[in-house]
Amino acid sequence: MSHPALQAGWIDRPHLIMPLGDLPTEGAQVIRDAFVSYVVHGALERDKPVVLCLSAIASTHHRLDFLIGPGKALDPEHCTVVAVDALGNGLSISPSNSPHQARAAFPAITVRDMVRSQSQLLDRLGIDKVHAIVGASMGGMQALQWAVSEPDRADHIVAMTPMARTAAWARLLNETSRRILQTHPNWSNDDPAAWDAWVPLMQMINSRTPDHWDEQLVQPHQVQTEIDQRVQAWKAQRYSIWDWLCQSHAYDAHDVGSSPGHTDTASALASIRARTLILAPPLDLYNPADCARWAAERIARCQFTEIPSRWGHQAASAADAQGAAFLQGCLSQFLWPTQGR
Repeated sequence: MSHPALQAGWIDRPHLIMPLGDLPTEGAQVIRDAFVSYVVHGALERDKPVVLCLSAIASTHHRLDFLIGPGKALDPEHCTVVAVDALGNGLSISPSNSPHQARAAFPAITVRDMVRSQSQLLDRLGIDKVHAIVGASMGGMQALQWAVSEPDRADHIVAMTPMARTAAWARLLNETSRRILQTHPNWSNDDPAAWDAWVPLMQMINSRTPDHWDEQLVQPHQVQTEIDQRVQAWKAQRYSIWDWLCQSHAYDAHDVGSSPGHTDTASALASIRARTLILAPPLDLYNPADCARWAAERIARCQFTEIPSRWGHQAASAADAQGAAFLQGCLSQFLWPTQGR
């Protein structure tokens, strides 16, 4: 897809493309003429700490913009932020934009393929080591994979609402979402009408909590109004169904325990050497909060923090203003403990 229209809170920075050539995948296929889309906040300067920010499923490099800016946890005056688009999101190489392997011809990818493409990006930018890798949802899953795959590449890992191994519950939701989309007779041509039922499932039911919606939607008619508004807003983003299929299958298959050199999820987590912060709300109807706690208990230098939010999976986003303020403080203290930020 082309870059969607800027939304409130997004930071407009030059969009950069890093060609990667032919990129082998974990499934023994090759993505031809692969490339990674990214933006840089601040200047890439010697001795200035670098923070790598990762995108969530069906999102872009703007996913963590709420943490970036003057006086925020990721202040470009004090660190250089490289925000990268994950493979398959429509900005980096994806089924929707591949000139050689469009749509169904695009190779299946994994979260480790995403991490490998990001590693090559850092190599080409001349960045040997980063101060931190930060992500939410699938971004948090990538962050944990980074810590397993390249244990000496980052000093700090921040994983918000992550899973180290995708829970059956999340796979159930993703499979239901795919069936909803593919029920539409013209889904393969990216007919926007195919999103009508996907949006309330994936952007409302699984990304909030019952308590949250009871507070927000007091009158019966408000439910329909909220759904209609969200459907129209999502369609305006021009996201491709093919990209959702690609990324959601990668999401389903994720397990740090299947990384080379590891035999199970627990042993892979035990191998992590970076200082790690894992955050999750009390209730998450997409990535169960118990998965985040379980992972935190198996990482040696890990701090688990509960986000005091009733917004569920969206607790780690700009949508929840109070949760976002809480995260600013947590990340500032964790990443920059001596700087008072």
